[in-house]
Amino acid sequence: MKGNFDFVAERALARHSPALMRPGPAEAEVLAALGAASARLVRTLPGALSRLCGVELLKVGIAPPQDMTLADFASENLCSYSLYSASTVGERLLSAIDAEAVLRLVDRAFGGPGDVPRPMPRELPMSADMMLARIETILAAQLGAALGSTTGGRPVILPLRRETDLAQLQPFARDTRVAMIEIAVADGARAPWPIRFALPMTALPMLTGMAGLPAGTRAPGPASDPAREPFAAMPLRLTALLVDTRVPLHVVTRLEPGQVLNLPIARAVPLIAGRQGKGQTVGHAIGHGTIGAMDDRVAIQMTQLT
Repeated sequence: MKGNFDFVAERALARHSPALMRPGPAEAEVLAALGAASARLVRTLPGALSRLCGVELLKVGIAPPQDMTLADFASENLCSYSLYSASTVGERLLSAIDAEAVLRLVDRAFGGPGDVPRPMPRELPMSADMMLARIETILAAQLGAALGSTTGGRPVILPLRRETDLAQLQPFARDTRVAMIEIAVADGARAPWPIRFALPMTALPMLTGMAGLPAGTRAPGPASDPAREPFAAMPLRLTALLVDTRVPLHVVTRLEPGQVLNLPIARAVPLIAGRQGKGQTVGHAIGHGTIGAMDDRVAIQMTQLT
């Protein structure tokens, strides 16, 4: 049996297009996409967190993403770190909430004014652990929705575990470069409390939907920007549904001028974007608000965006 063979190509070798061989998106581009997701997060998070604080509306601010290492992300104060998994992309995320903020929420949950014990405890009590579980659920859902608007497919983010010692949690190596998102939650006259996220830089292309895109390519999104022409000036009907009630026929037949009907107006009035058709509003609720007055006119103050 001969072991020597002459191999002859049956056809010309493939030559890949340079467009297919270009490097992926630059870090500045994925950070910009993450910043856009953060802007969506700051619009929806106040309404979700308000249920924990027992207030009508929280004020939430967010800073642009910062590039740092996990060691720089660690806090010297008592803090609860939570690890999440993004199941659709197989990545891990990290959040950090100061213990003082958690204890403030626990005190309110038990009917208090939101005070914290002095001096601060060295460990968080069991009641704080239950509150953290509720916060994690809200953060996972809201961040998944914000990232889904960028990726075109909502990643399922699930809480895994939490620790007050970051070394015990071991989410990533200490020298791992992460993009840090810091959210400041203002609760009345008290000092704002922060919520921080750490997303590994290597995971950003997948999380923002830019994996595999060449440099200079924007993340997938709507075909056109609604804030620009030709769509910016397009009129859109908004309907604030104040009352939706049923009145018996015998009451309607006896209505007279000056008669007063008691109508239950909801505290959270839905704002619907759509049109009128066949006596009904056909559209989608884009948010909720409370009814008030401004410049001698009835006004609605937005408290939550859907």
